[in-house]
Amino acid sequence: MSVPRFWRKIPQRYNLEGTHCETCGRYFYPPRNICPDCRREGTIVNHTFKGVGKVVTYSVIRTASDQFSALTPYVLAIVELEEGPRLTTQLVCAPEEVSIGMPVKGVFRKIGAEGESGVIYYGTKFAPM
Repeated sequence: MSVPRFWRKIPQRYNLEGTHCETCGRYFYPPRNICPDCRREGTIVNHTFKGVGKVVTYSVIRTASDQFSALTPYVLAIVELEEGPRLTTQLVCAPEEVSIGMPVKGVFRKIGAEGESGVIYYGTKFAPM
């Protein structure tokens, strides 16, 4: 299987797909097969997140590797989704716009590319609401 095809077959890259334990009510991103609280008694089902949350904390990257230097400065944040899970993501906004507690929503954006004429990878980033 080629790398581009493998990348496309990771649904959580594009749709914020995770899992939900119907026994205790916890949500997980990335997906889990077993609930860490309920263990074998837990019933895990697939769940697509709404993509709405808030910024818990963030960092402004001003100096980056060559792969990301054209993007600087950019904001990396930990976002807590409405359903509970937290994830690290890039925010699509100017560094001076971001604040802790700021409401954000998932947006579909370019994540990277394999060279100038290679495969382009897309996925979810977050933007202010």
